[in-house]
Parts: sequence; C-alpha cells; structure tokens
Amino acid sequence: MSTRPALPPLLIACALGIEHLALRMGDRGGAGGPVTVLRSGMGPKAAERSVTRVLADPALDGAAVLATGFCAGLAPGMHPGDLVVAEETRDPRGTVPCVGTELLVKELARTLPGHTVHTGPLTGSDHVVRGHERADLLAKGAIAVDMESAATLLSAVRPGERPVAAVRVVVDAPEHELVRIGTVRGGISAFRVLRSVLPAFFEWHRNVLLPRR
Repeated sequence: MSTRPALPPLLIACALGIEHLALRMGDRGGAGGPVTVLRSGMGPKAAERSVTRVLADPALDGAAVLATGFCAGLAPGMHPGDLVVAEETRDPRGTVPCVGTELLVKELARTLPGHTVHTGPLTGSDHVVRGHERADLLAKGAIAVDMESAATLLSAVRPGERPVAAVRVVVDAPEHELVRIGTVRGGISAFRVLRSVLPAFFEWHRNVLLPRR
C-alpha cells in the first residue's frame, strides 16, 4: 500500500485585520497540510518584512504561498464581490508568474457558484489607486491592483522556487469607488466572499504541481 507524500505547509497572507477575520471565520476543514494565516500589515514594505520573517521559520520550509484579501478592480464591469485570480503579480521590482491559476478558477467557481472570476495580471501599488491611475494601469494590461500581493510573492520566491498564487476579492471598482455611496454594502459583499474561499485554496494546495527541489 503506497503512502501519499506529506504536503508542504501552506502560508496564506493577507494585510488587514478585517481580511484576517474573514479568513479565520472560514471553514478550515479539508486542509491537506499545516496552514498558517498571516496578517502582514498594510503596504508592500510591511508585506515583504512579514513574509520574509515567517518563511525563515524551518517549520515553513518549502511552504506554498497564497496572497489574498481585497483589491481594487480596474476593468469596467467589475463589481464588489467579484474574484480576481492572478496569472502573475507585477510591481516595479519584477513579475512573478502564478502557479495553478486554472485550478483556482475551477475550484472558486465550484465553491462560490454565481460569482464572477476574473483572470489576468495583478499589479502592486504603494498607495490607494484612484481616477486616472486606474486607467493607466488598465492600459498596461493589469485587471486589478492591491498593495501587498506583488511584494508577498516576490518575497516568497526570493529564496527559491515554490508554488505561489494570488486571489483577491474586489471591494472597489471603477463604477463602485470606495468614496461613493454603497461602500458599506460592497465591503460586506467582499467580506462574505473572502470568508468562503478557503476550501478552494486547500484544493489548490493539495493538487498544484510542486516544483522539484
């Protein structure tokens, strides 16, 4: 009788307390290995520091890393509660290809039927993006922006290859900017979606093709 090899740990990184709360409230059943949910703090520098520190722990050797939380959608027609699965993350320091994007899209569609899932490049910023900056980033090919995903994945792959991905929930979109009426409703919708994503993350962790070490 063959024994399936033990999975490496999974590190799920988010920035904000409200994101961390949503993930803590999610269903932890079905995890295929040890799971750590990290609140990194807001912004790329905080994300880089926190992820680098946590991954230095021998207990997280070889961990798969998934960045998540809320984001601003850039494309017309996006709505609060939509999901963004990154094909790659970008910031001025570099681009990191994501692993298992199609698998994540499939699992999120199964876990959250009726919710729109967008795929494409996810770009990083060191500040909240509004107005013309959204249009500029969209023109460069990005479909969404947040402050931590790119820094998280860059920090994760700096020591060596590992499975990485980024999944974000739209809380702010071109027709639904945070400063407008409806912000609270959009935030509640995004919170509920983020609270429900863990089963898809665990399935990704279980099935993603791990790089050879």
